[in-house]
Amino acid sequence: MLSTNKCVKRLMVISALAAAQILIGPSVVLAQSGAASVERPFALTDARVYSPLTSSVARYFDAQAGMTVDQTVAYALEHNGELQAALKEIDAASALVRQAGLRANPKLDTSLAKTVTGSDNNITLNGMLPLELGGRRPARIRVAERELEMRQQDVVNRERMLSADVRAKFGEALTSILKLGFDEDLIATSQRGFNLVAARVTEGGTAPIEQNMALVELNRLRSMRETADGKAQIEMLELRNLIGMSPEVPLRLRGDFNNLINPLAPLAEATERALSGRPDLKVAKAAESFAEARIEQARSEGRLDASLTAGYQRMDFGYPLSGINDAGQLRPIQGTFHYLTFGISLDLPVRNKNQGAIEAAVAEAEGAKRRREFAELTVRREVASAYAQYNSAVRAAEIFRMGVKDQAGANLDVVRQTYELGSKTLIDYISEQRRFIDLENGYIDALLDTYKARVEVERAVSSSTVTKPETKTPETKTNESNERTRAEARKQ
Repeated sequence: MLSTNKCVKRLMVISALAAAQILIGPSVVLAQSGAASVERPFALTDARVYSPLTSSVARYFDAQAGMTVDQTVAYALEHNGELQAALKEIDAASALVRQAGLRANPKLDTSLAKTVTGSDNNITLNGMLPLELGGRRPARIRVAERELEMRQQDVVNRERMLSADVRAKFGEALTSILKLGFDEDLIATSQRGFNLVAARVTEGGTAPIEQNMALVELNRLRSMRETADGKAQIEMLELRNLIGMSPEVPLRLRGDFNNLINPLAPLAEATERALSGRPDLKVAKAAESFAEARIEQARSEGRLDASLTAGYQRMDFGYPLSGINDAGQLRPIQGTFHYLTFGISLDLPVRNKNQGAIEAAVAEAEGAKRRREFAELTVRREVASAYAQYNSAVRAAEIFRMGVKDQAGANLDVVRQTYELGSKTLIDYISEQRRFIDLENGYIDALLDTYKARVEVERAVSSSTVTKPETKTPETKTNESNERTRAEARKQ
């Protein structure tokens, strides 16, 4: 009877060992995709299974209600503090355009003169109206408009960079979550394996050293899981900060690494698109136009200018003598006189023709031109580099998917089976499992590299498929108000 019970126990252990081959941790669903199907060919099992409700992955990932990458980008465009500050700079530049269109104020001088020992006095009123000749006001308006254009394009460029940064950080956070789920699956299967090894040791079928070895491996995986959980927390906090969300606000992501490998447009076409549409190039071109406007402003300030003048003078004047009036009576000699004056004041550019300011503006314009040319060269290099990086990342990920990941899983299956048959030791199985873990993490990193390379292509070409809220862009909103501002400025 005792021998029968022992055989029954061994049969139960073998049955449980076989059933473990079809048990896969629930968080594996997170990592499965057309290009990233992750299977868990582990042989050890137990009744204890990590469910999504108890898994740490559920704190960071929600396949139903989590934020997608496009939603995260849209949230960042609405709440990022740096971007909001840049929008305020557009408002400030719009106000400067309005200020530049205002005409110069007239001047009024008044004076009163009175003798100390007598009653003579003199009241004078003088007014002056600057004419701003030589195109001063139009030149001032053009400078303000070019500065506004620079601010607008800078905001668009900030949006481009922020969108790419958010997408890259989203991918890094998603990768940390994938690795955390993978580690939790490993812990679940290793825990079940440890329980089975412990049962075999109790039955006397396995040496106690194997139980200790299984326990060491289980604790190592637990340590890896804690490290992965900490990294996931840090990535999520950094993502919150980037999109302008408070650290205490709950945030769960939703997405995968599907459709990473798509055909790209030809390099020449992408380069031309970048040269014509990149906001940072538009900023450089706007800076060049701004410098040219500064040249015209400096020249206008060195031309002839004039101001209209007008004045009124009331003079009450007399002598300490008496005279005879029309009635033949004596009266003091006293009279009140009124004067009106009109004239023009000329500012003659004889010595100072603003030569230094003109030379400085010309030098700045030449510098802006050189910066724009170098920016175009940089754009060409960035597009070519992004394409090269993407192509190499795609090849690496495909090698991992076709020739490494599946083969590593098959190798682990073989080692497990030979271990069960007694041909391999537990050390061999643990070593192969560690190799499989490294390769699986390497494959996830390869997917992340491919994803980030695709993001860099979008950043370089400026063709990101950003889903923005149904609101007008900062440039569109300011353009409408600026047109009204410019029209009002020219009317004044």
